[in-house]
Amino acid sequence: MADTQQVDPKAERTAAKLARQITAFAKAHGGAEGQVAHIGERGARIVLVGEDGGWGDLVAPDTTTAEQAVAKAGITVHESFDGEFAAKVATGPYEWKRMAGIQVGG
Repeated sequence: MADTQQVDPKAERTAAKLARQITAFAKAHGGAEGQVAHIGERGARIVLVGEDGGWGDLVAPDTTTAEQAVAKAGITVHESFDGEFAAKVATGPYEWKRMAGIQVGG
């Protein structure tokens, strides 16, 4: 008997939709790199950083779907969000004000 792998059509559609969103982000930002992080019962977060320093994120229902999405989009995926990858994120006055507000309880 042949070993057949079950494919969940809903998961496939979700991964394809996320891949389209990732591709659109990459196109708008001159390319993109990403990182997938498990966020518990909520699923997995796909952090995207564009070549222009723009950033954003998407949430997938699980890590497998997130990994399928980034693979379909064909972007470089990092193991962690640190070092040179994190340094590519452009932050402006808004982000610094928000970070400062969080630190001082605002």
